[in-house]
Amino acid sequence: MRRQAIGMKLGHNSGGFTLLELLLAFMVFALSFATVLEILSGSMRNTVRARHFTEAALTAQSIMDQVGVVIPLETGQQMGGDAGEYRWNLQIYEYQPGESEGNSVELAELTGIALLQVDLFVSWGEGRGEQTRRFSTVKALMANSLERPES
Repeated sequence: MRRQAIGMKLGHNSGGFTLLELLLAFMVFALSFATVLEILSGSMRNTVRARHFTEAALTAQSIMDQVGVVIPLETGQQMGGDAGEYRWNLQIYEYQPGESEGNSVELAELTGIALLQVDLFVSWGEGRGEQTRRFSTVKALMANSLERPES
């Protein structure tokens, strides 16, 4: 009994937390939890964005591999993929070199090779969320195969 009286005189509390301490602890927990949720939602958005970019690149690679095999390598435009999540637009036209690339065209002309620019635009999403990526390459073929006999 005497110890309790001494403890009370010195201002020592017998134990437990005050309501203010509990409220403060709860606020710190709530703010920490909100921060973790924001980080997780940003991570999820980045994961979805990366998935779309990867699938668009794989779609583009597949279509580019078909050019000259399944898709004829001739000037013009083709579209496809309307049924799926990814849509594509393929444009093939004569290659126009930049200033530093003039030698490649001269070499191609000397060897009888025609250079064609192949541009592929892959799109996904709708409205404001629509995304489009451009993939481009140059394909070579024998120049005489561009000329088609008239029927």
